[in-house]
Amino acid sequence: MSVLTRDEAQTRAQLIDVHRYTVALDLTTGDETFESRAAIQFTARAAGDTFVELKPALLRSVTLDGQPLDPHTLDQNRLALTGLTEGEHELRVDATMRYSRTGEGMHRFTDPTDGETYVYTQMFLEDVQRVFAVFDQPDLKAVFALSVTAPEGWTVLGNGIATDEGDGHWSIAPTPPISTYLVAVAAGPWHSVRTEHAGLPFGIHCRRSLAPHLDADADEILTITRACYDRYHEKFKEPYPFDSYDQAFVPEFNAGAMENPGLVTFRDEFVYRSAVTDTERQTRAMVIAHEMAHMWFGDLVTLTWWDDIWLNESFAEYMGYQTLTEATRHTDTWVAFGIDRKSWGYDADQRPSTHPVAPDPDAVPDTASAMLNFDGISYAKGASALRQLVAWLGEKDFLAGINTHFARHKFGNATLADFIDSLAASTDRDVHRWAEQWLRTSGVDTLTPTIGNGSEAGWTLDIAQRGNRPHRIAVGAYDRDLVDPGQLTPRDRFEIDIPQQDGPTVRPGRRPDLVVLNDGDLTYAKVRLDERSWATALDSLSAIPDPLTRAVVWNAARDMVRDGELAPTAYLDAARTHLPRESDLAVVQGVLAFAATQIADRYLGPDDRPAALATLTSICRALIRRTEDGNAPGLRLTAVRHFISAATQPDGIQDWLNSDSVPGGPELDPELRWRILYRLAVLGAVDDDAIAAELTRDPSATGREGAARCRAALPDGDAKAAAWDRMFRTDDLSNYLFTATAQGFWQPEQADLVRRYVPRFYTDAVELADRRGPAIAECAGRYAFPIHAADEESLRLGEECLSAADLLPALRRKLVDQLDDLRRALRVREG
Repeated sequence: MSVLTRDEAQTRAQLIDVHRYTVALDLTTGDETFESRAAIQFTARAAGDTFVELKPALLRSVTLDGQPLDPHTLDQNRLALTGLTEGEHELRVDATMRYSRTGEGMHRFTDPTDGETYVYTQMFLEDVQRVFAVFDQPDLKAVFALSVTAPEGWTVLGNGIATDEGDGHWSIAPTPPISTYLVAVAAGPWHSVRTEHAGLPFGIHCRRSLAPHLDADADEILTITRACYDRYHEKFKEPYPFDSYDQAFVPEFNAGAMENPGLVTFRDEFVYRSAVTDTERQTRAMVIAHEMAHMWFGDLVTLTWWDDIWLNESFAEYMGYQTLTEATRHTDTWVAFGIDRKSWGYDADQRPSTHPVAPDPDAVPDTASAMLNFDGISYAKGASALRQLVAWLGEKDFLAGINTHFARHKFGNATLADFIDSLAASTDRDVHRWAEQWLRTSGVDTLTPTIGNGSEAGWTLDIAQRGNRPHRIAVGAYDRDLVDPGQLTPRDRFEIDIPQQDGPTVRPGRRPDLVVLNDGDLTYAKVRLDERSWATALDSLSAIPDPLTRAVVWNAARDMVRDGELAPTAYLDAARTHLPRESDLAVVQGVLAFAATQIADRYLGPDDRPAALATLTSICRALIRRTEDGNAPGLRLTAVRHFISAATQPDGIQDWLNSDSVPGGPELDPELRWRILYRLAVLGAVDDDAIAAELTRDPSATGREGAARCRAALPDGDAKAAAWDRMFRTDDLSNYLFTATAQGFWQPEQADLVRRYVPRFYTDAVELADRRGPAIAECAGRYAFPIHAADEESLRLGEECLSAADLLPALRRKLVDQLDDLRRALRVREG
């Protein structure tokens, strides 16, 4: 399919204004296709030629101003409109469209639990063309009026209030002007919980089979929603711009959520069937806050072209975490951001595919390249940059600039230059220079302290900076407790600007035992500890009073491992010493995740992996013992999960599965049962009959994914061949079942068994991407990549693939990143 270039979009936007889409969708015509009729009212500013986009199964008819056009002139996804005269026009398109199984366009899903079927749209970035004909670019905003014919008993949801007209016919209230990628429809026998807030209808919706689980959390979800809504109205002068606020938890959703105006769609894993930690509940709450922020930044004011995607995502990311901290019970959200989300940005920013938060427009020449920038830079680094901006600018001036931006551009489009001009109107600071230094540059700065011993004048701090961004950071100084040397006492916390203008900073007294740069985590930079501070941290990290400071220190250790400056085993030793005493759940989860998925699985070779897994199980045993009193269920659940995943012998976890409980709790819910069965499959302790029996016990969609994951993990040649064929030889796996199968296939314990599939990946993934498109290509590059084959031969094969193959951009980007991570793993092993 042809991708839209930036030049084409600018040319079309200069030629036409689009006013209104009237779209009728018929979802009653079968399991494979649906009917789509669109009438588009637009104006040509001058005589000229343009085109409209759609991706039909069958293009039945097209008329322009009542005159028929030849449907056979459709070229890939473009239908030419030639000889337009200046003035108003109406285009009518009647087509049959295909349902999707990959989460693109109109996705169709049948729930294996009860046989009920659901459909929903995901129009981003250019998948609205899979649903109806459209002038598909973000700066051609229009009013959208949709009607839907659905099977009897279904409920239809949309961007506006949906009205049941009877006999399966639904009308959705016309929207204000919005971009094409933001149109949304969801239809099916939804279970709904409805309420009203601030005079607007609010609703949350899920599949019927998940109804008890949504009902159990409905008060929590709606409380978060109301609190965020109210807080945003305290921050923003523009009121919420749409007529209702629905949140639909939908199956097999590719993203975390999507900010469709008035109808936010979430992956329905956020409707928890099994026990979760409070950090996971906080994550769900953050996504709710993030998507609601988009109603203003992204929906009310939308980017002009995709080079400014960061304007949407960075803002929503920052506001989501900050507003959750201010308005809800989740007051430590920045700890989770620091230990988990921020590392996503750091990692992305050190790969060859790095890019500025706000790339040059020429770096995003078309929609295919735009898709590649939805990464840790646009989200986590961008949010970190905005957090640093607020620290430098002050929240009052920041919000004043934001409100100026909304007032100037509401229901329109804006660029980075517009955003910076709005900020500049509210402050005397040079925000244009700040933007050039922070938003137009790539890479991560590194800050390294040199600390002078105390003298009569005091102790000195000199910070070496690798990089050139300005930073305003806090520095924390801590001393060992005189009574209990294992404890640390805060002595001082002061702010400094980087680079230091007047030489080393001098502070009174003797030098502290621990000095932490970026205490409070207000900037985006890697930090190092001096030798004495690192020795203190190794002894007393868990005794640092503030969890956010502990997260900064753990991130420093993580970065040192990745950069070859700290042995992976030293990180594991620190985890073994301090995690059993750690009180913050996000810190425990973040450290265990890095220790398991990076150190044990990648950075250590096969000979060292058993010892690493033994360390992980030792840490988890200590946490399980510590939580026997029931006062920290989240810590206990985290420890149980990681204990299962690190088990090297089947007996203990098999006993848990047989008894349906962990001694002392928790009882096994579906998630824990599938987790245990998956590990037993890896260890060769179960067979397909056991997997089938568990699927009979849990026939849900999640159960199907668990069974696919387990079957792919069996250490059996026939099982591996069958899994490979399901992924790469047939095209009937949905996006989620493909992902589950891929997750199970590669196992460090099975390196010899799957070695012959390593070269096959580089040929089969290319063919798969060409057949099935970007969503499955991204899944293949992320989950089906032979991540545990950390050797020079795998690197050579990957580099050959990149140099020889004409790759789909989504797959190429994933391979570039995966191979860079592989090079890093090899460097760490060699060190």
